[in-house]
Amino acid sequence: MTNATPKRIALPHAVRKIYEAVEELSARYPGRPFTPDGHLVGSIGEVIAAEALGLKLYPPSRPGHDAYDDNGDVQIKLTGGNAISMYATCDRLVFLKIVSPEEAEIAYDGPGNIAWESAGAMAKNGQRRIRLSRLKGLSSPIEL
Repeated sequence: MTNATPKRIALPHAVRKIYEAVEELSARYPGRPFTPDGHLVGSIGEVIAAEALGLKLYPPSRPGHDAYDDNGDVQIKLTGGNAISMYATCDRLVFLKIVSPEEAEIAYDGPGNIAWESAGAMAKNGQRRIRLSRLKGLSSPIEL
């Protein structure tokens, strides 16, 4: 994938409704966060990436990788923000960013080890964080 033009993915209708509700709540109650997180966002990211990229999903909560294809294992991360956290390196990392209630974009699809090595120091919870801007600057992304 080229860093200049991220691929856009239409969100399924039910997912759109979640993000439209978040947008409505945020407008009605400024300053209060309504960001979906946890298992909900993880599962949304996994099914969106699987459909868009032709991946096969592993059962939930599998350590290290969420899916695979003919090229190997894939870790999938979805966020509405500008950074993700990782517990360990992975073979291939797909980073999806929610850009509107209707769409996500594949912000990064490339080697996981480069992302891991470029991430910040390990936090108390054992995760390392990396910003989207840093990921976009990394070399050797996978061409879609």
